[in-house]
Amino acid sequence: MLSDLRLSFSLGPAVLAVLIWFGLGAEPVHADVRIKDIASFEGVRENQLVGYGLVVGLDGTGDRLRNSPFTQRSLEGMLERLGVGNLSTETMRTANTAAVIVTANLPPFARRGSTIDVVVSSLGDAASLRGGTLIVTPLAGADGAVYAVAQGPIAVAGYAAQGVNASIVEGVPTVARIENGATVENEVGLSFNSLHSVRIALRTPDFTTAARVQEVINRAIGPNTAIALDPGTVEVRPDGKTDIFGLMSQIEGLRIQPDSIAKVVIDARSGTIVIGADVRIARVAVSQGGLTVIVREDIEVSQPAPFSIGETVVVPQTNVQVQERETQFTVLEGDVSLQRLVDGLNAIGLGATQTISILQAIKAAGALYADLEII
Repeated sequence: MLSDLRLSFSLGPAVLAVLIWFGLGAEPVHADVRIKDIASFEGVRENQLVGYGLVVGLDGTGDRLRNSPFTQRSLEGMLERLGVGNLSTETMRTANTAAVIVTANLPPFARRGSTIDVVVSSLGDAASLRGGTLIVTPLAGADGAVYAVAQGPIAVAGYAAQGVNASIVEGVPTVARIENGATVENEVGLSFNSLHSVRIALRTPDFTTAARVQEVINRAIGPNTAIALDPGTVEVRPDGKTDIFGLMSQIEGLRIQPDSIAKVVIDARSGTIVIGADVRIARVAVSQGGLTVIVREDIEVSQPAPFSIGETVVVPQTNVQVQERETQFTVLEGDVSLQRLVDGLNAIGLGATQTISILQAIKAAGALYADLEII
């Protein structure tokens, strides 16, 4: 089905507009996709972890302790736990330490001893985390329990350089990653064999898609096995089946044709336009024209003749021209394929900005049978 995906970017020479459609006929063509690609099983998900820690070993780019009192207190507490006590806070002037927030996603079925990636973000006024090392940082979940512990050297993609009168910053040097930087200490248990039913959550709720998921499961597994509870949830009740794991493996490989609403998405900043395959319009006539004002400034120098009394004078010459573009009407047929809609818009010779305005005007006229979303 990938051969049906086509791109058109001929709406204008100056601004790029991307129009995506599926199929060239009057009827839209939808791809068969697996259930696992459009839905997830309830309970099988990631869990967010967060922790507070210190990064040491920075080359003078860490937090300034006067501006970051939490960094100073954390540093004092860490040194006391390591046996270094009786520190004078007035004499502590280190700039090689930074307070950071460490975040990670605990994948489903992560076992104790496995490793996960972490993201380290500066909390104070550190200039860069490049070259630093994260000290042991417990990562807790929403329930307050610790599920992983992070530590290790960090990798920064951005950099910062500063001189007396100039500076340059590339990327974000105060955010870093540690690949496999945390070790899982606690597991999130989920026993499939103890489940009496399995719920499938659609990522994009839709009545038609939920009904098709119910139908294909009942046809493959058995009648009355699946029932759609709402547009986003389908419950599977395996009567007499104890191999829930094998059942889920069989269900996630089933293929259906997902349905979706007709939508036009416009990104006005980049001039990108995405039109869905089910978009239809009523029969309308569209024209686009306007005035172009050209102002040209020429500088001429008036030079006096040799051996004469006079001054050199700069004389500006202004030339103003007004060009009116001829109005062109194009009739866009109603209830046609997306290919003809694109051809009709291309026939006017518009750029992306003008095309966006026309689509908004067609929607305002009630002739665009689709949702218009501007991002």
